[in-house]
Amino acid sequence: MFFETYKSELIITGIVLLVLFLVRLISHTIIRKIGRKSEINEARIKLINRYVSVTFFIIALIIEAFVFGAEFKDMALVFSSVFAIIGIALFAIWSILSNVTSGIIMFFSFPYKVGDKVKIHDKDFPIEAIIEDIRAFQLHLRQDNGDLVTYPNNLMLQKGVTLIEKDAIENFHDDGSDSI
Repeated sequence: MFFETYKSELIITGIVLLVLFLVRLISHTIIRKIGRKSEINEARIKLINRYVSVTFFIIALIIEAFVFGAEFKDMALVFSSVFAIIGIALFAIWSILSNVTSGIIMFFSFPYKVGDKVKIHDKDFPIEAIIEDIRAFQLHLRQDNGDLVTYPNNLMLQKGVTLIEKDAIENFHDDGSDSI
């Protein structure tokens, strides 16, 4: 009885899910190609793909709500309430959101890679270090003395940065065993 009552909605649901799955598959492939072409760490590629998957899941939920008969005014009420709560929460944690957004921007247009030695021009705390890892919220920078510095992604986009040496991590971890 259920299948007969909702036959057209279930067919539309199947089509929507298939289309979104194909779009997700294509977008993951494109992100993977961009990441490998730019020599980006596999963990960062997976992180961006996860963000894309969550976005497509939210889109699917919205479409399905309309397929099963939700009215626009009802959805507007729900979304305005949800966005009000999210807005208050995001205002409280804007720094975290800023770092995540910066991490996504850095994935697509960041000229430095893991292993590069960079100098960050910060007047209060200048840093010269090797990029050891680029994460969702911060970069891990290894200084010459061995200290690990975590640097927020949003500051990395705001400060001037100079590339000192490409692929410097190979020289940093060289123990000299190949020398005479």
